Amino acid sequence: MTARLAFAFFCSGFAALLCQIVWQRLLGIFAGSDTISAALVVGAFLCGLGLGSLLGARYADRLGPRRALLGFAIAESLVALFALISKFFLYDFLAIGLAGTVDEPAAIFALCFIGLVLPTTLMGASLPLLSRAIATSLDTVAEKVAKLYGLNTLGAGLGALLGGWLLVGNIGFVGALILAAVLDFAAAGIALSLLKRLPETIPIAQKADDKPKQGIPEWGGLKLWCLLVFLSGYVIVALEIVWVRLFGQVGQYHAYLFPTVLGIFLLADGAGMALAARMTTRIRDPRPAFFLTQSFGFLLAALLILVLWLLVPVAPLDGLLQVDHSRLGGAALALNLLLVLLVVGPPAFVIGMTFPFVQRAVQRDLADVGARVGWVQLANIAGNAAGSVGTGLLSLHILGTAGSLVALAMLSLLLLLFWLPRANRRQLGVRVGWAAALGCLLVGLVLPDNDTFWNRLHKRNPDHVVAWSEDRSGVAYFRGLPQGSDAQGGDSQGFPMFIQGFSQGRIPFLPIHQFLGAVGPLLHPDPKRVLAVGVGSGGTPWAAGISPATESVRAIELVGPVLDVLENYADAFPGSAIHRMLEDPRYTLEYGDGRRLLAREATLYDVIQADAILPEGSHSGLLYSREFLQQVRQRLAPGGLYVQWAPTRRVAETFASVFPHVLLLLPSSVLVGSNDPIAFEAAELARRLAMPQSIAHLTLGNPHVQDYGAMFAEAPLIWTPDMPRGKAPLSDLFPRDEFYLNNKIEGAHSLRRAPL
Repeated sequence: MTARLAFAFFCSGFAALLCQIVWQRLLGIFAGSDTISAALVVGAFLCGLGLGSLLGARYADRLGPRRALLGFAIAESLVALFALISKFFLYDFLAIGLAGTVDEPAAIFALCFIGLVLPTTLMGASLPLLSRAIATSLDTVAEKVAKLYGLNTLGAGLGALLGGWLLVGNIGFVGALILAAVLDFAAAGIALSLLKRLPETIPIAQKADDKPKQGIPEWGGLKLWCLLVFLSGYVIVALEIVWVRLFGQVGQYHAYLFPTVLGIFLLADGAGMALAARMTTRIRDPRPAFFLTQSFGFLLAALLILVLWLLVPVAPLDGLLQVDHSRLGGAALALNLLLVLLVVGPPAFVIGMTFPFVQRAVQRDLADVGARVGWVQLANIAGNAAGSVGTGLLSLHILGTAGSLVALAMLSLLLLLFWLPRANRRQLGVRVGWAAALGCLLVGLVLPDNDTFWNRLHKRNPDHVVAWSEDRSGVAYFRGLPQGSDAQGGDSQGFPMFIQGFSQGRIPFLPIHQFLGAVGPLLHPDPKRVLAVGVGSGGTPWAAGISPATESVRAIELVGPVLDVLENYADAFPGSAIHRMLEDPRYTLEYGDGRRLLAREATLYDVIQADAILPEGSHSGLLYSREFLQQVRQRLAPGGLYVQWAPTRRVAETFASVFPHVLLLLPSSVLVGSNDPIAFEAAELARRLAMPQSIAHLTLGNPHVQDYGAMFAEAPLIWTPDMPRGKAPLSDLFPRDEFYLNNKIEGAHSLRRAPL
């Protein structure tokens, strides 16, 4: 019976992670992709889990084993039903129906919470209910609960890995929700088949025999352990955020990164629980085991991060992980996955061992097993939420990545100092604990500062002029030659601007970025108002001001440090195009979510353009989807143009399915769409590019490129309203190109061989 229930809980964990991946993506469309909105979504999810833990703590023990198992089955069935209908509520109603109508953070959080409260509450209540059902002996209850939760965590880890690497990319978000519902129904069915094997009432209460006369266990009361679990939960989620930030730079932020870090963390965490569960019956005092696994888990995490930081820029790793090269496939991707396993797995395994030791400490009475499981789980979830906000929104923003690690070292030290002065000095574990405390102190002292940390990972040498910035939204880093040595570029390729691990642009600006910015205003007869979605290295918004008729160029960037880096560059090179752009009153560069801006505001633009973004980048699908393009259409003034890069055939097909009038300029693969006919003549566009003011503007952006006519030298592909269109292959619910390992990518040029 226990084995079958464990399998049911494994399925539940797998399904829960599939749902979490999809629900966070759907609510991210509604709330926005910036870090504050993402934190609101995560906070709403965790609040639901916490509410479920609280309800489980209060009511699980009142049910008896059989009714508790029935409650678990009902909870799983209701979660399955919600998974099946969640697309209609979370996406159709919230993300699309309320797009742009809700802007206050409190209202966004409230709607996200309302959208998730039912299923997440049921998920949070499942462990207390199942713990009440299987608790038959005080001697084995800690082991059983730990094994159950360990298998649930292993299922969640497998759900994250298979969901991120295989399922979503092949069956889409809706298909993943259907599969999650099937697994939840299976878990409920297994539970229902075992109901008759459980008694109706709770067995005669068994009290622990090692309580002092005051009535408080010698290992500390439940409230104390909940506080310790809260702090432990804070540390582990903070580490997870740091791991994602680090590997986003080492291996680039692609769609497979977060599921990889999360999946490996959960698998290792669950394996640590499974091992420690077997040890609980042989441990009389769980305090040393808890504090030592917690502290050494953090020390191991910090040590492995430091080793990775030292080794990545040197041979043989730098041959595959150079920041100047793509690391999205082949040996570079495989090496990065191996490094995630080596850096994340061991500390997650050690810290995972803490959960069984906590259960050993708090399970003192068979009559309130569910309550104690629920309260401990609530404390852990609260710590997770605090770690998410404290690190993701505050610590990274104020202290940076390296500073956040130092803060975690100090928190780990405080945890140890809470226990060590009160412990028996003659115990071996206490002496080891003092060594761990010294280790935490040394970590805080030897970790590099943020400047040294990012300079090494971006391979700065003493001759480079560097501008970099980090906050909660990401990391941006420019690396160029020193002032006085033609710092605006030694050739047409310029010097790299790294954004979220990608070399997303160059200074001087890449020709394709300048062409993307210039073509719309040059084709439009009167481009007074221009919007650029994305700033990057600045080339696209700079070129958008090429026309004297343009009165305003508004550019919005999702990664805030990009704007800081451009300001620092402008200060260093006052004659540059970036300096001119920041001084020109026509330009407004701002931090925010471009898609959310289009949904929220009613302003119409003569030209809207998107800075070039790699389709393999995480969340890139939100700017190539049918739904986003439909938003853009609504914000075009009469005769307005939308311009974007077409990196893949599917992007061009989706674009052509939305706009009635479309140009695909070749060989640059630049798309121009409009609600109205587009007046395009190659000779006229070439003439406008050759005008003195155009040449002067583009030359300031890149003095090494003069001939932009090569960008549209081939005959364009043209779509008019009377031409048949295929179904849009890219949507919010199935961003195929973003999951590039599951979906073969073809260039837009292939449309010449096999048009729509």
